[in-house]
Amino acid sequence: MIRNTLKLTALLTALTVLFMLIGRAIGGTGGLLLAGGLAVAMNFGAYWFSDRLVLTMSGARPAHPGEAPWLHEMVARLAERAGLPMPKVHVIESETPNAFATGRSPSTGVVAVTTGITRILTRDELAGVIAHELAHIKHRDTLLSAVVATFAGAIAMIANIGQWALIFGGLGGDDEEEGGGLFGSLLLIIVAPIAATLIQLGISRAREFQADAGGARILGDPLPLASALEKLEWSAQRVPMQASPATASLYIVN
Repeated sequence: MIRNTLKLTALLTALTVLFMLIGRAIGGTGGLLLAGGLAVAMNFGAYWFSDRLVLTMSGARPAHPGEAPWLHEMVARLAERAGLPMPKVHVIESETPNAFATGRSPSTGVVAVTTGITRILTRDELAGVIAHELAHIKHRDTLLSAVVATFAGAIAMIANIGQWALIFGGLGGDDEEEGGGLFGSLLLIIVAPIAATLIQLGISRAREFQADAGGARILGDPLPLASALEKLEWSAQRVPMQASPATASLYIVN
């Protein structure tokens, strides 16, 4: 847990600095201060509200125990094996086979599944998928994914603003010295979104591999998840996937 907290702190620091550098390139000292204020607001919002936003955007609703007792029993059993508090269970009315986890900590964890995934997977395969999502919660990947996705999107947005500022001659603030020079500003605006995307993809892939291994340990058998992934890959070629932003999710092979 301490190691994951340190990783999250380091990534937050790196992305915040990158965000502020773009702000400085666009607006000089004023842009730097504005970007810093926005970074603080995004950190706060991603920490406290990302899970609610994800659930709302995905159309997830709470699944009461009486509605799907077998699903609650499955999640409760796997959560106990993982040493986690019982997460909330949500259902999404969609034929798209998908599942994701969210929540800023294990005590606020949520596991959401679509009705589509419950139809195409066997109970054992679905247990493998849920174990994968519980591993995300245990590793606190859900918070990490939310924060990184928020910053990656914001960096891309502010870089786009910088490109328009360059076109209209407003890049670099009051003078070149304050903004870091035209060439440096242009380079930063081009490179920063690429760097943020690479960071996001690198983190996502690394965390997915760890969640696969963690899910296999929770379930005690890696084969159900492997079988589920094959079915999901086959199904994805026939049913368009609906992505939910800022989640630690299982989309085909994630």
